[in-house]
Amino acid sequence: MSLITVSSLSKSYGPTDIFSGVSFSVVKGARMAIVGPNGIGKTSLMRILVGVDEPTSGSVSRTRGVRIGYLSQEADFKMQGTIWTACESVFEHFKDEQEELHRLEGLMSDPAADLDEVMERYGKLQEEFERRGGYTYMTKIRTVLTGLGFSEADYQLDLDHLSGGQRTRGFLARLLLEDPDLLLLDEPTNHLDIAAVEWLEGYLSQWEGAAIIISHDRFFLDKASNAILEMFPGATETYRGNYSAYLKQRVERMARRQEVFDAEKEKLQKEMEYIRKNVAGQNVLQAKGKLKRLSRIVQAIEQIGMEAALKQKWSETASEVAVTTSIMSVEEAGRRINALQSPVRQLPNLHLRLAQAARSGDMVIRTEKLKVGFSDKFLFSSPNIDLRRGDCAALIGPNGAGKSTFLKTILGQIPPLAGEVTLGESLHIGYFAQAHESLDPKKSVIDEIISVTNWLPQKAREYLGKYLFSGDDAFKMVSMLSGGERGRLALAKLALQDTNLLLLDEPTNHLDIPSQEILEAVLDDYEGTILLVTHDRYLVDAIATQIWEIDTDESHLIIFKGIYSQLKEEREKDLARRAAAQAEREEEEARKKAPVKAKSANTQEDKKKAAKKLELEKKIAKLEAQLSEISEQLAHPPKDAGAVVKLAKDYDLVQKEMDASLAEWEALQ
Repeated sequence: MSLITVSSLSKSYGPTDIFSGVSFSVVKGARMAIVGPNGIGKTSLMRILVGVDEPTSGSVSRTRGVRIGYLSQEADFKMQGTIWTACESVFEHFKDEQEELHRLEGLMSDPAADLDEVMERYGKLQEEFERRGGYTYMTKIRTVLTGLGFSEADYQLDLDHLSGGQRTRGFLARLLLEDPDLLLLDEPTNHLDIAAVEWLEGYLSQWEGAAIIISHDRFFLDKASNAILEMFPGATETYRGNYSAYLKQRVERMARRQEVFDAEKEKLQKEMEYIRKNVAGQNVLQAKGKLKRLSRIVQAIEQIGMEAALKQKWSETASEVAVTTSIMSVEEAGRRINALQSPVRQLPNLHLRLAQAARSGDMVIRTEKLKVGFSDKFLFSSPNIDLRRGDCAALIGPNGAGKSTFLKTILGQIPPLAGEVTLGESLHIGYFAQAHESLDPKKSVIDEIISVTNWLPQKAREYLGKYLFSGDDAFKMVSMLSGGERGRLALAKLALQDTNLLLLDEPTNHLDIPSQEILEAVLDDYEGTILLVTHDRYLVDAIATQIWEIDTDESHLIIFKGIYSQLKEEREKDLARRAAAQAEREEEEARKKAPVKAKSANTQEDKKKAAKKLELEKKIAKLEAQLSEISEQLAHPPKDAGAVVKLAKDYDLVQKEMDASLAEWEALQ
């Protein structure tokens, strides 16, 4: 059964059509990703689905009682208190149920109460309370907050004092804990680092509800989606499978559509040749008959559109569509047939080309005993680096780890805390800053280009058109640009420089997927050297020759020669090896009566730790058995009210002891 159904939806602002003809449905378990260029109306569609905006025409049907959770791009969420209290408020009903359980416990000792009725009510409520996670919801809150990048020290931060990114992550945590039937996520990865995005991917893969996702993160869409809705001006296309499957199907679908179009158009053109040759000859009647038929076909196609016409033969289309046929002249029919446009849409694309300076020396960047940070804050140390000409190093790590600081240290804008950075010979450096510091908010778009080129306005406007600044967009003030527009303008300025070393800080931020793909292709063809800071794993996989990862636990930079997929595969293998080794050690320890003598413990501290873990594991197993036994007794409670009250209190005590033991065991892990 569909949770939400969209029929012939359209949205216009005044005379401007944002989108039209959108139809789809989402069933339980579906993960639909909406893709398309910026400005096509993806966010507007999402706001209509949740009921924030109204469509111009069409309808949205929601299943009765369906619970919808919506994450918008703006950090305007109405939450108060701390991160923890905001998340805990989702489970307010558990507190009410706990109070009801305590009230029923009190009634069990009241002689005036109907004991059988009270005990039956208590047993059902207690069983439901346990089944729905009443005893484990605090652990669930910690799991979600940790997964989204919050430390325990962040739990008590006041929401009013958080950054926009932190508030968005906090609201996403609360949204996931609410467990709605349908999640509407508009750019959920914008404020997440790679670790948090991968956690969200795993969470969604295990989640039983449905989701509609807008994202420019192609790697995330590969993991998180099983259907794609592609939006075009005036139309949509749907595909089954994840993002990679969509790319393959799209190429195949467009190729088939082009073949059918070419074949049908060729038939019409051949008939036009016959008409031209015979309209004044002995086969004039046959030629005029063909001209009338072609006139009807062309008018039918123009009336219903090329998409609909190609779903069947054009001759059949003409017979089904009610058109008032006016017979065209031979010249008019030929002109309109030749003017029929292919249904394979070509959207405006970024035209990026990076100018390249003369080649640099073989050694590009070298560091020795480098420590990065500020006078009052050490961030991380680095092994000795030797980046060679033609390499592409991707610098990754959590938010706040010091990636942008590292780039500025390489550029000499921030001095190292220790060690030194040496740059190679004949370097011409191009720097793309994440915050676009090179752009002056007081200037217009065209003034930014003229300031570095001295071009005449007409040439500057022609150049800006390649970066999708058309018409009056060239005269917008930089302060009024969106994030994506700022990114395109910064790329336009970067492309004017002759470079052989690029330092790029989050270059794909706010770019739509078509623009990301073009940037990826341009960087792949770049013959110079690249140092890239990004959360875009798709881009890293495509162009990086090595990964530099900041390990915040060890405050150290790790160098990996290979692409991100290889790094992740190595990590997963390493985790599997560690888990197997750990299981083997625990099995060995369990067979011994004196765990302190375990051979795997090489120091006195290790021996104590191993012994404590084994002791906790035995204790947890015993507590689990006790909980199971008490639950069974509460499911079939004794008639003695006092005994039932005691069982309930015993359950609470054992559960609290279990939570404490699990937390202690996790800390030892």
